[in-house]
Amino acid sequence: MSLDLEKIRADTPGLATVNHLLASGSALMPKPVIDAMTGHILLEASIGGYEAAADKADDLDAVYGHVATLINAKPCEIALMENATAAWCQAFYALPLKRGDRILTCQAEYAANYVAYLQRAKRDGIIIDVIPNDESGAIDVEAIEDLLTERTALIAITWIPTNGGLVNPAISVGKIANKHGIPYLLDACQAVGQMPVDVREIGCDYMTATGRKFLRGPRGTGFLYIREALIEQTEPAMIDHFAAPWVAAKEYALRPDARRFENWENAYALRAGLGAAVAYANDIGLDKIQKRAWHLADYFRLHITTVNGARLRDAGSNFCAIASFTIDGLDPLTTVATLRKQGINIGASDPNSTLLDAQTRHLPTVLRVAPHYYNTKQEIDALIKALRAMV
Repeated sequence: MSLDLEKIRADTPGLATVNHLLASGSALMPKPVIDAMTGHILLEASIGGYEAAADKADDLDAVYGHVATLINAKPCEIALMENATAAWCQAFYALPLKRGDRILTCQAEYAANYVAYLQRAKRDGIIIDVIPNDESGAIDVEAIEDLLTERTALIAITWIPTNGGLVNPAISVGKIANKHGIPYLLDACQAVGQMPVDVREIGCDYMTATGRKFLRGPRGTGFLYIREALIEQTEPAMIDHFAAPWVAAKEYALRPDARRFENWENAYALRAGLGAAVAYANDIGLDKIQKRAWHLADYFRLHITTVNGARLRDAGSNFCAIASFTIDGLDPLTTVATLRKQGINIGASDPNSTLLDAQTRHLPTVLRVAPHYYNTKQEIDALIKALRAMV
């Protein structure tokens, strides 16, 4: 069955005012997400925040099940967080890495992750090893085995980088990590919501994602997945009395599920929105979402080459729904601002966001387009026309 594009677009009020082609930044929310958030806020306003949370406890608790279904996990393996970086840091800083331990990461690693590596290298004496890329620009899986040592304590990679359409071989990396019994932390921030994600198939021990990108949820939401077998042996770097109830004068007891990584206070209206967004994606089907979103990105890649001076900057051989490019003579930030005034939203990615990759490939700031399944070819045509007029 194909997507009901007419209904999907009718469910997306933002399309009436903007040609939004930046799902990799913050996608347009559908009505069910908006209604879930505003409904909860209105309920808080009418009866109080504590009371609203109590009245909607079942619905709010169901969010864990929606997320678990999305990634083929168990509800007990899910912690709901305020963003993907907070989720990632909860996992990374909980790991008992010590001086001389080595972590293996990728050249396209995201800046927020890499600065955390650098901090622990400075503070704890860990060593950072970077996996080289293959000829296409993706992780060279065959090189991983050669980099492993008895002190390799973590493999942590970004599945889809922020600066382009590369899809790193997360499943192949997982097979190596599992073979050697090395913990595997996967940043799936740009992957979740645009393609099927199965943590069992991937073999990751920890995975993090955001709500605001391809999931079409609200800003200020994200989640952490931790494999059930690791929960009891993983103590968060920071806890409160929700994560670890105070059971005696000198004793606390960590929760037995992934919620030990959460805090007592959170934004329940945003959580309601996240749940609605995940349920919306699950109802449509991630296979259908991927097929259309990736097709639209390929359509853009085909037509951007007709613009004078345009150059695609995507690495890898398997491209997703993010396309990066430059145009000779056009400043990326000025281009984004000019298009926005015309009601067309695209983005730009600075070299500092993926510094190693940018240095290796001599990348400047690149323009970034990320159509989603609610977009049309006509909207991409309008972008191409606008770019041609700027050259």
